[in-house]
Order: sequence, then C-alpha cells, then structure tokens
Amino acid sequence: MTEPYVLDLHEVDASLVAVVGGKGAHLGALARIDGIRVPDGFCVTTDAFRRVMALAPAVGEQVDELARVSADDREAIRTLSARIRRTVEGIAVPDELAEAVVRGLDRFCEGTAFAVRSSATAEDLPTASFAGQQDTYLNVVGPEEVLRQVSRCWASLFTERAVTYRLRNSIDHRAVHMGVVVQQMVFPQAAGVLFTADPVSGHRKTATVEAAFGLGEALVSGLVNPDVFTVRHGEIVDRAIGSKQRAVHALPDGGTREVPVDARRQEQPALTGAQVLELVWLGRRIEAHLGCPQDIEWCLAEDESGTGFRIVQSRPITTLFPVPVPETGDGDNHVYLSVGHQQMMTDAMRPLGLSMWQLTAMAPMLEAGGRLFVDATARLTSPAGRTALLDMVGRSDPLTRDALETVLDREDFLPAPPDAPGDAGDAPGSPAGGRGPGGKRAGGAPAPIETDPAIVKELIERSQASLATLRRDIRAKSGPELFDFLLEAFTEHKRVLSDPLSIQVIMAGMEATWWLNDRLQEWLGEKNAADTLTLSAPDNITSEMGLALLDVADVVRPHPQVVAFLQGVGDHDAFLEKLAELPGGAEARDAIEAYLDRYGMRCVGEIDITRPRWRERPTALVPALLDNVRNFAPGAARQRFEQGRQEAYKKEQDVLARLRALPDGAEKADETKRMIDRVRTFIGYREYPKYDVISRYFIYKQALMEEAEGLVRAGVLAKQEDAFYLTFQELHEAVRTRRADPGLVDRRKEAFRSYEALTPPRVLTSDGEALNGAYRRDDVPDGALAGLPVSAGTVEGRARVVHDIADAELDAGDILVTTYTDPSWSPLFVGIAGLVTEVGGLMTHGAVIAREYGLPAVVGVNDATRLIQDGQRIRVHGTDGYVEILR
Repeated sequence: MTEPYVLDLHEVDASLVAVVGGKGAHLGALARIDGIRVPDGFCVTTDAFRRVMALAPAVGEQVDELARVSADDREAIRTLSARIRRTVEGIAVPDELAEAVVRGLDRFCEGTAFAVRSSATAEDLPTASFAGQQDTYLNVVGPEEVLRQVSRCWASLFTERAVTYRLRNSIDHRAVHMGVVVQQMVFPQAAGVLFTADPVSGHRKTATVEAAFGLGEALVSGLVNPDVFTVRHGEIVDRAIGSKQRAVHALPDGGTREVPVDARRQEQPALTGAQVLELVWLGRRIEAHLGCPQDIEWCLAEDESGTGFRIVQSRPITTLFPVPVPETGDGDNHVYLSVGHQQMMTDAMRPLGLSMWQLTAMAPMLEAGGRLFVDATARLTSPAGRTALLDMVGRSDPLTRDALETVLDREDFLPAPPDAPGDAGDAPGSPAGGRGPGGKRAGGAPAPIETDPAIVKELIERSQASLATLRRDIRAKSGPELFDFLLEAFTEHKRVLSDPLSIQVIMAGMEATWWLNDRLQEWLGEKNAADTLTLSAPDNITSEMGLALLDVADVVRPHPQVVAFLQGVGDHDAFLEKLAELPGGAEARDAIEAYLDRYGMRCVGEIDITRPRWRERPTALVPALLDNVRNFAPGAARQRFEQGRQEAYKKEQDVLARLRALPDGAEKADETKRMIDRVRTFIGYREYPKYDVISRYFIYKQALMEEAEGLVRAGVLAKQEDAFYLTFQELHEAVRTRRADPGLVDRRKEAFRSYEALTPPRVLTSDGEALNGAYRRDDVPDGALAGLPVSAGTVEGRARVVHDIADAELDAGDILVTTYTDPSWSPLFVGIAGLVTEVGGLMTHGAVIAREYGLPAVVGVNDATRLIQDGQRIRVHGTDGYVEILR
C-alpha cells in the first residue's frame, strides 16, 4: 500500500520520523525485528497534517500567539491551546485524504477495532520523549469514527501538556508536525510497561516490569497499583504484587470502560515468572536493535497463534544519564567521579569546552552527557589508593564518599584491593592532585616548606610572567599554525598547574586548616575554628575580586545619572561606550574597564571556554554593581577587609589564651600559633591557580574566535558560535580544510539541549547507576535540610534563590541559595548574610570565599533550590551543617 497520505507500518522504519512521527517510526522499526510482534496497521503521514492545517490559516496566527507565551503562564496556555484544538477538530477532512485512510482500513475485516494514536515528529526521540503529551484513542470501530479520532489526534498536538513541554524544551511549535498511527486493536489479558534500565538509579543491567490486568490504560492512568518485577542478570531479584482492584476493558461496540477485578484475582500476579523473563528477553532484543535503553509498552494477548506478547510502543528513556565509554574498552566494571562537582560547575558543557578542559587537565577525563568524569577504578582497587581517595574525598564532600562506599560495599562490583602496599597517587580530577611532590597526605604533617609569604609572591610572579609570554607569542599565530601553537601552550599550561612548589603551598594551606579544626575541637571543643582564623587572609584573588567591585561602586555612587543609566542597561553590552557621555560617566567607565582588565576573563561556569566572559558580556556584572551601590557606604571594601582581619586576630588571641590554660598549654599554644601563621600565609593562594587557568582560557578563546570568524566569512560556519559545537580537534580540521559538516553542528546543538535537562551524579558506574550519596547523621532537626558545614556561624534571613548572577537582586541580610558557586559568584558574597548551595565541598571555591568573608555557609544541600522557595525565611547553621525553613 502506497498513498501520499498513508503508509503501511511495514513500509516505515526509524529514518521516517519526519514522515510519520516518532511513535510511527519506532513501531515500523520494531516490526522489522525478528521475534517482535507489533499489531498490524498503517500511518497517516505528516503530509496529511500539513494539508489539513493549510485549510485553516487562523491556526498559524494562533500558534504565533502561543509562541510568545511564557511556559509558566498556565492560564494563557490553557486558553490558547483549547482554542487551537477546537479550530483543528472543526476542519473537515478533505475527500482525497479521507479516501486514503478508508483504503488503509479496507484490508481489515469489517467491524475490526483499532487503536488510533498520535505520533508527533518530536515524540519518542532520544532527546525528548513527549511521553503522555498527546492523545491515544482505543477500541475505535468504523471508518467514520476512525477519521474523527484522527482529527482529534492532530488537535492533540496542542494539548496543554504538549505545549508546555515544547516551551520548556525550547521546541518551536511550527517545527513539530503530527502523524497518526492506526493499529489493529489488541484485547489483552494483561498489559504494562517494561523499562530495560532502572529509570530511577539508571542501572543498565536492571530491568523493571510493571503489569496489570486488562488494557494498559489502567496502569498509565494510575488507576491501579501494578505488580512490579525487578530483573537482573536473567533472574527476578525482587517482586511486589500490587492490589489490582480495577481494570480497563474494551466494549463490544467501541470505547472502553473501567471494571472491578474479581477479589480472588486482585492479589494474583498478572504475569508468571517465566513470562516476566521472556518479556525482559524481548526488551533486551529491542534495546540492542535500537541502540539505547527503552521504555516499552506491551500487551499479553491470545490469538490463533497462541498466547504471546505484543509490543505497542517503545521509546528511549530520556532521563538516564549517559555512561562514559572507557578508552580501554575492557568490558570490566568502572567507577567514575564527576569533575563538575569538584570544579563547582555541574552544567552541561559544549564540545569545544569539553575538549579544551580534557586537553589541559592533569588527569585523563571522559565525556558523558555534556560533563566530564574521571575513572577512579584504579585508585579504588589499590590498597593505599582506596584509603587515600576516600579520606581526601570525605574531607571535602561526604556525599561523594558515601556514594563511593555504597559501590564498594557491593563486593562483586570491584575487586577488593590486595594487601600489598601501593602508591596512593593523586586525587583524581583535582587540579593539583591529592598531594604534591614532597607533600604529605590529608591529616598528616604539613608539607616541608617554610612559612614564608615570599613563596606565594614568587608563584604569582611566575604565573604573571608565563601569561605575559602567552599573550605576546599568540598574537603572531593564525590558521593551522595557531592550533599547533596551542598544543604547545597546553604543555606550559600543565607545567604551571603541576608546579611542585604551587602544589606544596596549596596542600600546606589545606593541611594547616585541617590541623587547626581537628586539634582545636579536640583541645577546646571549638568547631571549625579555622573559619574565623582565615578571615581576610592575604593573596586571595577571588575574595579580592568581590571587594574590588565595591570599589567600583564607590566611583559610580556619587553620580545619579550614571546609576540611572546602569539601571536601564538591560542586555546592551556596548553600554560602556555611551557611559562616558554622562556626568561622571567617564570616571565610572574607567573604573569598570579597570575591573574588567583584571577580572574580565571570569564568568559563571568559567571552566567551559564557550561561556561568555565578563569582558564579552559586561552587563552580567551590572546587577551586582548596583546592589553594591544601594547596599554599601563608601569605603566598604577596605572596612570589610580590616574588620575580617581584626576578627581573625581576636580569635587567635582567644584561642591561644585558652590553650595556655591547659596542661602542656604552652606547647599547644606555640604549635597552634605556627599553624595559624601557616594557614594565613598559604590559604589565600588556594584560589590563584584557578585564576591562572581561566586567564589562559580567555587568551585561547580570543584566538580561536578569530579563526571561527574567518570560517564564517568563508561560508564554512553559519555563525561564530557554531564553533562551540566542534571539538578542538574538529575546529582545527575545519580551519585546515575550510570544510565543516553543518549537520554535525545541528546534531550537537540538539544533544546539548538534551544534556542541559540532565542532572549529573556525583558518582557513576559503568552499569549506568547514578549515585549521589546520603548524609548518615542523627544530629539534624526534623524538617531541616542536611548539608556540609563549611563556614561557621548561624544566620537568619530571606532566601533568594538565584540561578544566574545576572538575575540577582539582593538586599543586605539576604541568604543566597543556588546550585553551585564558582569564583565568578564572589562579587555577590560581599552583600549577603549567608550561603546555601546544592553542590560544594570544604575546600571548594564557594566555601573558601564564604570563610574569607565570614558568611555562615552550608553546601551539598540536595535539591536546595527546589525545597527552599525564593523569599522564604530560613536559618543557616554554618557550624553544624543544616538549614531550617522558618516560613
């Protein structure tokens, strides 16, 4: 059968999504798999949908109006989508189209019942499932009724659910078209869903079967508690038999009805154990053929060939986090650690950003889901490596340690480490590793370097000299020569990052912090004493960045016209040019320019080279600058720094006095004084290597963007930003050959959009299991949110949930609640009273700066931005590590 508007299901395959929609294309592909039985039928093509839409020009105007609505405006979506559906359902089906559908029905016996099912072109895709967004009509009998339900399926492209889903996923309404699948109805004794991977944990070797009596509609609609079977390695490892009190059955003359299940059957399983295993075996065949884990709808029915399973739908499980592919391809079990959780940037990265970080990182990294991971397997199977890694990770992020221990508790997943001693190595994924040459492990004695501020000064001077050389030498490079130069520059990049002296200084500061916290709690019962002792420590480039924006505010504040102008800047990044035309504007512009000269390479998510830097998008800083103008008096930067220094000095004197009163107090006080001097000398430098890295990244980016602009002029790329969707190596090849695959760029953009919707786990196994750990604590009050205490103190205030620094509007006393804070967030820290983040550790950037500014802070609070509502009053317990929601 070949009609312009109708295709037989056996004529369809996975390549015809644009012709028959996602569901139709998947069913066609399923029908081609040996041993997979798909109910017979045909597809009404998207050409038919377009033909009908052309008969009602008003629909186009209504869709344009709908495109301007916010995804959060539920009332507008409800009203407009209902209007469009009424319009579509009111369109008379053209005769030639109706005749084609009727011819498709003619090969079935008179009175045959059908399922009429929506099949949108953006449905059942690897990046967007649209599950349950459009309509299906069961037990439809007769040509007239089939045509009516086909029209309703077309209209269901504009259900509230589907419209909202498209708006939230940035899918153009006009770019989606509707096919319709018409299949012979199956009257099952049982039906349900099979997930070929665990949809919650992501475990790829665990299948879940949900089953109920009758049609699957009872399960999908939530009418029953289904039977749930868990299958792993060919065995049912868990089963829960639901109380199936109701079922949905087909009516003889069409339609369906809900019926009670006989009391004696309610507690009986809908499938036997053998049937469950057979179904999972079929699911594995489908998964292997389609290339990814599947969400499969099935029916168990009887016909002339006997009882067997029919597959009525299969779609990718789009919520699973992808699994890294090890370079070795050894087939062994692996454990991966999230780099984003260590770097305080868990957002998806574009291919250029991923490849640049891989090329400049100190440890091999694997990409999955737009994020980077380090394979920790070798460390975890080495005796000393396992102990050292768990110790290091545990101090920084207890959730990651708990996740690792969960995996290690399963003795069959990784081999137990041998008894022979081994080298602990460096902590995977950390820029400087877990220790430096000559250094000692966490909790041991400090690294053997003198407590001398001149060492930090020397390291900073080395960095500045290396950066100056890079800026000078890169100017003369272009074309393929630039890429060869950059590969050499990456070697210098790594050399600076792995400088033994730099690592010793970082470890000395961290170990002194741990020493002070451990000893002072043991000797004085003082929790996290180092938090106060490190206030206003010198040479902290990140905290200086926040204070420097206060100085810029001092320049802006005296000029009302400048303030008013900045309040109306919006997204106009060229505002600095116009600023000089205002009274006091030239002075304000110079102050902002000077700030950008020193810090303009920074931005939110700065480890991704594709993110716009402050120098490229200075408007990102304007909200924080205006907050400083409004909330602070002149000279606040100097006053805050001096206040912190005085508080640290008072704390030092208090601690030493109390120690001297103890037995052996003089010795304890002397040792503590040495550690205080050491931590204040070295802890600030902890932030400088990241500043060096990001400074280099901006230099690299500026050179690469010049090459990208050249590719745009040559017609190789459509726009400069398309280069972000090529890896460094692919961009090099495009520059060399003057050719690039536009289809690759489009596919990468689509993949990136799907990755943005995923949340990376702290730990990921090669089986796909995503683990985020849990706090094993009994000291958190009921209802409070547990986290990691990283900066001491208790504060109560208004929660401001902020996802982008450019959208922040903060008042004095507000508590910042966000997903993560990399160094670019530090300008906000000067004006807040406390900090809560979902991601973080004891020595991550947000924690270090919170302590520097004396802000009570709790990090690693799971789902904080969802559980805490913007504007709620909360209390942050930065010493004890929990957050109370007050009202």
